[in-house]
Amino acid sequence: MWKEGTLKIHDSVFHYWMKQYDEGSQFGIEGGRISKLMLKRDGEIVCNYDRGWDVKPSDPDTQLALELLLHSENH
Repeated sequence: MWKEGTLKIHDSVFHYWMKQYDEGSQFGIEGGRISKLMLKRDGEIVCNYDRGWDVKPSDPDTQLALELLLHSENH
């Protein structure tokens, strides 16, 4: 199932898309339910996971956005 949403972290607004399954998988982030995840800020991809990391978070706001999604949606 695909989900889409927006997160505001400090002064950053992230738009995200994720593909999530009912159960964890070897392809999921940390073996979890999210197998695909894209975070964009100002139209730029700042984090992308597609059964493996294509773009890892490179700043604290992006890392926090990722951690919030993993905490609430991955397990």
